[in-house]
Amino acid sequence: MGNWVVNHWFSVLFLATWLGLNVFLFVHAFLSYEKADKYYYTREILGSALAWARASARCLNFNSMLILFPVCRNLLSFLRGTCSFCRCTLRKQLDHNLTFHKLVAYMICLHTAIHIIAHLFNFEHYSRSQQATDGSLASILSTLSHQEKGEGSWLNPIQSPNMTVEYVTFTSIAGLTGVIITIALVLMVTSAMEFIQRSYFEVFWYTHHIFIIYFIGLGIHGTGGIVRGQTEESLNESHPHRCAESFKHWDDHDSHCKHPQFEGLPTESWKWILVPGVLYIFERILRFYRSQQKVVITKVVMHPSKVLELQMNKRGFSMEVGQYIFVNCPSISYLEWHPFTLTSAPEEDFFSIHIRAAGDWTENVIRAFERQQSQIPRIEVDGPFGTVSEDVFQYEVAVLVGAGIGVTPFASILKSIWYKFQHADHNLKTQTIYFYWICRETGAFAWFNDLLASLEREMEELGKVDFLNYRLFLTGWDSNIAGHAALNFDKATDILTGLKQKTSFGRPMWDNEFSTIANAHPRSVVGVFLCGPQTLAKSLSKRCHQYSSLDPRKVQFYFNKENF
Repeated sequence: MGNWVVNHWFSVLFLATWLGLNVFLFVHAFLSYEKADKYYYTREILGSALAWARASARCLNFNSMLILFPVCRNLLSFLRGTCSFCRCTLRKQLDHNLTFHKLVAYMICLHTAIHIIAHLFNFEHYSRSQQATDGSLASILSTLSHQEKGEGSWLNPIQSPNMTVEYVTFTSIAGLTGVIITIALVLMVTSAMEFIQRSYFEVFWYTHHIFIIYFIGLGIHGTGGIVRGQTEESLNESHPHRCAESFKHWDDHDSHCKHPQFEGLPTESWKWILVPGVLYIFERILRFYRSQQKVVITKVVMHPSKVLELQMNKRGFSMEVGQYIFVNCPSISYLEWHPFTLTSAPEEDFFSIHIRAAGDWTENVIRAFERQQSQIPRIEVDGPFGTVSEDVFQYEVAVLVGAGIGVTPFASILKSIWYKFQHADHNLKTQTIYFYWICRETGAFAWFNDLLASLEREMEELGKVDFLNYRLFLTGWDSNIAGHAALNFDKATDILTGLKQKTSFGRPMWDNEFSTIANAHPRSVVGVFLCGPQTLAKSLSKRCHQYSSLDPRKVQFYFNKENF
């Protein structure tokens, strides 16, 4: 399976490296706190829960450092478009940015759970040691207080038997910020579920921006210094290996061992998140600056099935096929930005998007343009940003699969091909394109009927009828539609679309399609591109693997999915 295997194993290697770093950081921190003399007395009270809490905190910091990089869209576009080392296998890893973002989020959740559980045990141990009357080392250490021995001597944050865990939690910086960032994390993760994103995108959009509170809280979480260790000076004077057994004689004047002195652990989180935080702030400033540049709407088209087409101009705007932009409509919401794939070609003197009614925001935008009188609603645009579809012309054979409005990136590609043929572009590497469009209703096909009809004519005139092979599939149909289509099957054009290619009813038989393509191109590299649901992605990915030859010199299928 040649190149597919290389890409697959490179992805595996990348994930293994990330997991390996998590394991290394966890084990290294765990052993440090479990073995270091500095925390000998702290372990007397807390036991191994100290090491569990600190090891999970180290991994939390590491993953919090990573989680912003996959959503720095300008950085990813820069790497995709300009860096020479981001080609082929390395470049393809950029297409998994959101997947990695989610994996890092899950890792943060895992270590947050470990950290919280460990600290619950810690507070329980603190409380028991403070209430103990057995004269043990832990109870003696817990009696050291701010007032008696000075600010540097206390070890147990619970200063009296009457002080509750809840009081310490909500009156200390570490406890209060810990509660806040945990709530923020729970809200972000739950609102990011696919169901919420698809049905209540606004909830996801607003809630996900709580990450600002999460990072601020994380940065100051450790400043309270609740978890403490023995100072270096105290270690030299009263090393625990020498003095721990004689703790009952610490107050004796002739004792060589003095009361140990303790200090709070220095906060580390800000060091981990400083660089990605600054990078992300720069990213947002750049996006804000670009979004403020004036956008002129040159044409508004209402298509069937509640789809709005906007054609626009913007100074300095430059795009590639398959890219996407973020769109804001201030009259609807000042804060909400929604991603839309560009449906125009780079060769056109405008850029366009198609907006389908799929939620409150999109419905409100469509309604605003439908009732426009003398003034068109103002639109702000940020982008464009790169996607996997940019690579379509790197393949000899391209398979494009769009589901419903997921056809938009391929409209851009097909338009660009039309222009390339118009201008006799001899640098076009792609020799054949297979285009599959799957829709629930017939009205959807009207969105790009003119484009497909133009391509049909162009291919015929140039004698390249085999260059574009497209199939339209209707999944929402009844017996009347099917019967009407069957009665008119012998006509030159399809009764539903007016195109020469007849509409098929049902879903594609992917095994037959892949087998046909593999037989027709036995030595080609085939790029399979999808903009559609995850279930379809799994099916196509499986078949790319299944129908790629073991011999790297023969047919290879590469699966690529739009993610934004």
